[in-house]
Amino acid sequence: MHFKTGIITVFVVVGLWGCQNNPTQSGKGQQENTKEMEDYASGTFGYDLSFLQEKDSLVILRNKAGNAQLIVSPKYQAKVFTSTADGSKGKSFGWINYKAFDKEDDHMNAYGGEDRLWLGPEGGKFSVFFKPNTKMDFDNWHTPPAIDSERWTLIASSEKVAELSKETAITNYAGTPLNIHLYRKIEVLEDDAIENQLAIKLGKNIKGVGFKTTNTIRNNGDNNWDRQKGAPCLWSLDMFTPTPKTVIIIPYEEKASGKIATTDYFGEIPKDRIAYKNGVLLLKADGKSRGKLGIPPLRVKPVAGSYAADTKVLTVTYFDVNKNGTYLNQEWTPDKDPFTGDAMNAYNDGSLADGSQMGPFYEIESVSPAAFLKPKEEMSHQHYVFHFTGDEQALDEIAQKVLGISLKEAQFN
Repeated sequence: MHFKTGIITVFVVVGLWGCQNNPTQSGKGQQENTKEMEDYASGTFGYDLSFLQEKDSLVILRNKAGNAQLIVSPKYQAKVFTSTADGSKGKSFGWINYKAFDKEDDHMNAYGGEDRLWLGPEGGKFSVFFKPNTKMDFDNWHTPPAIDSERWTLIASSEKVAELSKETAITNYAGTPLNIHLYRKIEVLEDDAIENQLAIKLGKNIKGVGFKTTNTIRNNGDNNWDRQKGAPCLWSLDMFTPTPKTVIIIPYEEKASGKIATTDYFGEIPKDRIAYKNGVLLLKADGKSRGKLGIPPLRVKPVAGSYAADTKVLTVTYFDVNKNGTYLNQEWTPDKDPFTGDAMNAYNDGSLADGSQMGPFYEIESVSPAAFLKPKEEMSHQHYVFHFTGDEQALDEIAQKVLGISLKEAQFN
């Protein structure tokens, strides 16, 4: 496998987050393409763009050729809602929960989006999702508003880059007040940047889109974030639409010690839905069985992906990994070691006990180590998303080089 090693950076703020300029946005009536949703087939980028234009003044990023595009929303927490490799009529790669826009939810507004920023830990003695002295169950679980329902500030945007920020205050489960400044830089990538990042060559038979998010957290308070009172972490989550033959592909370190994966977040994943093949973990992502897994720091590699054999879409995510970092336990219990957690996760949606279902969708996620920061210090976590369509042999070459497995092997019987 060939890929660059990700790096987590910690440094002291010495300047401004970014200079204000005149952002280029696309709201209803401002976008070059003004067709309504009914003019596009469901599942296309144009369909989703038309829907989202009714909800927010969007930022549309595109490469020089114009075929690779993505939708960024300031109103909806700086999400990259979706992307395409083939313009308005091309496939829309992100999962969007259209019905979630009708009313607000007290626990989580599941709007969807193929790349969103959350904060962790979700559970544990330093959780940012549960108030102090409450039982860790669904009734008391609430997503912090800054990453769930509140608008972000658009600092600047151009054809290729958008910069957004948000200030918030959260009290964690231990009762520690956290004053936080978040910054998010989103950049669509040209083909040469995609090739360089993944050490591949894109032939004429491949259409692709790639983007990079740089997610930064700053301690805006007066006290250190530490092991005694807790520290947050950055959390990148990608939501995609499943198909009957979609499989999540996660390379891992074969020679490392300890368990390969945590497979019982929501009950043990059935054995017929998970497989291990020569240093690669496979998980069915058909949206028909709820299950989550995590890869611990000693086992994790900075890359994961998925392949849908029925639609011939290859997805790759690439992210920072810090082998010396402290990763937080996100489980819904205050009784376990809060500083022993997973460095990346994958989730397949499915029906709940009552038969209801949020999706279906599936997720590939990466997290930063704990942000042990002094006042005015900051830490960044980079996360990339790539989608490729086209000739299956060419897709297979990418999968083997980047994910370490052939597309034929990356399937369940």
